Amino acid sequence: MAYFRYFRIALSSILAWITIAQADEVHVAVGANFASPMKLIAAEFEKETGHKIVLSYGTVGKFYAQIKNGAPFEVLVSSDQETPDKLVADGLALETTRRTYAIGRLVLWSAKPGFVDPNGEVLKKGEFRHLAIANPKLAVYGAAAQETLKRMGLWETLAPRIVQAENITQAHQFVASGNAELGFVALSQVIDRDGRINTGSHWLVPADLYPRLRQDVIVLARGRHNPAAAALVDYLVGSKARAIIKSYGYGLE
Repeated sequence: MAYFRYFRIALSSILAWITIAQADEVHVAVGANFASPMKLIAAEFEKETGHKIVLSYGTVGKFYAQIKNGAPFEVLVSSDQETPDKLVADGLALETTRRTYAIGRLVLWSAKPGFVDPNGEVLKKGEFRHLAIANPKLAVYGAAAQETLKRMGLWETLAPRIVQAENITQAHQFVASGNAELGFVALSQVIDRDGRINTGSHWLVPADLYPRLRQDVIVLARGRHNPAAAALVDYLVGSKARAIIKSYGYGLE
């Protein structure tokens, strides 16, 4: 019995060593809207595969410029499809690795209960001083907010009240802190794991008011030979990751 117990311990040690020896580290750029689900997904991915993820969050517009200038990212978890398009055209990403992992949703949110009505009429009434949106030139959710206001015929009217944030995280911070009474943010930023928005007040923007927010993940040229990069892309479109993504209010392909 002692022999078999020793054998099992030795075998476990050998398997653990093999797992560590085969583990790789991958540097990942993540669109700011996807920060919360990505933290959970990364933890599960590391636990299951032994690979290590180094995460950076920001706007995809800035990531594009950084990648072109040699930033050491190996995977881009993008907020859009246009940025992967450009990176592929530039020879900086691998088209064959590309996957759509989520469909984003836009919400008008205020930290004040009762401030935003369920139909978004608060925008037409204009009884507020500041409306936060992410920079439309850098952030896809900012561009979606701009398009929403244009389709509602309110862009020019509300332009003087708009406070532009660098990214969707900062837009959320402006509203959460009260520096802006309301703002357009990603649904994933205000929803809990049970699918409820329990803080403030909101209007879930109808999908026909802005372009479909398909979000793609892609392996970058620097990650071409990194097994962890390919493994992460596969994991993001797998059942466990999809369950987490869906719980944060995203749609799925």
